Amino acid sequence: MSPGGLRVCVYCASSQAADAVYRDQARTLGAALAAAGCSIVYGGGSLGSMGAVADGALAAGGEVIGILPRFMADLEWGHPGLTRLELVEDMRERKHRLLTGSDAVVALPGGCGTLEELFEAITLKRLGLYFGPIVLLNTRGFYDDVVRVLERSVAERFMNPEHLQMWTLVRDAEEVLPAIAAAPRWREDARALAAAR
Repeated sequence: MSPGGLRVCVYCASSQAADAVYRDQARTLGAALAAAGCSIVYGGGSLGSMGAVADGALAAGGEVIGILPRFMADLEWGHPGLTRLELVEDMRERKHRLLTGSDAVVALPGGCGTLEELFEAITLKRLGLYFGPIVLLNTRGFYDDVVRVLERSVAERFMNPEHLQMWTLVRDAEEVLPAIAAAPRWREDARALAAAR
């Protein structure tokens, strides 16, 4: 998969309290995606990794689309400099709009909202409703325990061994684009594999 022209969905956090390395990696990712000609769709926020990924992409001349629930706009949480900010009614619509039409997903470290979005994307891929790459940016080993839980799900036969191929783990933002390019399209027979054996 060639990254140029792709629409990449980025799941990320708004925390300003987390270590600055997370924001640095988000900014690097945004710049790299923009330089490769990718458009970014993300949650629309201005703070934390959300703001950093948007700022990195915008500074590099990239297209950044934010999807923001109206109540967050009312709280002035939206990024003011985006290419486009789309307001939606609630969190469910936001998740749907983020993933719909996206060619790849990148999950940065984050809290329960980021994890919820990631697990929904993985679930939809398992069910053959999403076929693109899912890349976990494993800054500071953040996703190590998440992957261990998923591996245990396979070991305990809640998932199949093939499901471990639904995502790719990378350590650094600069590895994200090569991981997207190297990822094969998910299996067309995904639904035949969905039930645990």
